[in-house]
Amino acid sequence: MPKIEVRSAISDDAPALMALDHSFHTDSVWQMDLAVEDRYASITFQESKLPRTVRVDYPKALQRLALINQPDTAILVASLDYKPVAYIRTSVFDSTSAVWITDLAVHPEHRRKGIGTTLIRAMEQWCFQRKLRRVTIDMQSKNVPAIRCVKKSGYIYCGYNDHYYENQDIALFFTHHLV
Repeated sequence: MPKIEVRSAISDDAPALMALDHSFHTDSVWQMDLAVEDRYASITFQESKLPRTVRVDYPKALQRLALINQPDTAILVASLDYKPVAYIRTSVFDSTSAVWITDLAVHPEHRRKGIGTTLIRAMEQWCFQRKLRRVTIDMQSKNVPAIRCVKKSGYIYCGYNDHYYENQDIALFFTHHLV
């Protein structure tokens, strides 16, 4: 496999990044169980197998990728043979030394080859160089492949929002503290 090149995005990358297939397939979901009593609430998530593999659409608008050079935003691109095949996009919160990974997409042909992990590590290095010490990522509870990827990268579950996305999917939040 050719060497992956990771670099900062440029305006010319926008059409290729928006054209990436952001959907994914999964055979599992993080299922939420909510129990509310008079004086307490208990919320648990359990990875559950689905009866069949399903295709899940991306829950966010991709038009914002056309605005690559925005303040408080960083986008890194992974290229193979000078062609963008993946990217990671973040929002930076200097006041709290935090970064929020808002998008991570890999072309379907190149998934499960370590490109997503490479982008996460490159973004963490980018953050560390800027003295940003906390990285958080959100993803659909259906995106078990991404959940497994970030957990393998040292991210820990830190919360959820059951109406976060426009399509009302549950968002799970994972965070990682950089040392």
